[in-house]
Amino acid sequence: MLKLFEYNWQVRKDWFDWCDTVSEEELLARRTGGIGSILYTLHHIVTVEYAWLCGDLQGKELDIPSFDECASVQGLRDYSDRTHAEIAPFIYAWNDSLEDRIMVDTNQDGEQEYFTFGEVMRHVIAHEIHHIGQLSIWSREIGKKPVTANLIRRGLFDKSR
Repeated sequence: MLKLFEYNWQVRKDWFDWCDTVSEEELLARRTGGIGSILYTLHHIVTVEYAWLCGDLQGKELDIPSFDECASVQGLRDYSDRTHAEIAPFIYAWNDSLEDRIMVDTNQDGEQEYFTFGEVMRHVIAHEIHHIGQLSIWSREIGKKPVTANLIRRGLFDKSR
């Protein structure tokens, strides 16, 4: 699971770098499908990871800026870096004893729902991968090559054995 978080963080950084090559107008344009613009989608990815892992699983107070407060590539990069610094220690300290711990969430209807920590962790991984796919489609729509989604060739695994 750790390698998939590291993968997502690398791909996210690559998307921020990709954004540096695209006009602000294109980054903020409302897109078909997904949840809005390219930059809004990146804000959403960071916010969801941060809210689930720091807020829900660790019970920390959250400092989530509105999209308008960080609606630039550098603003989102800074937000991502800040949340990453809070999230990473929890990810790197993950152990099997956390897998089946129960988290109680209140949904939009005010009902309580129960999830295991392991389920939430995997949801966060899949959530980012899902939205990265949307970014790839939008990239092609504006005539740009998307960031590679390949897990291999990213240096995530030690092959010295």
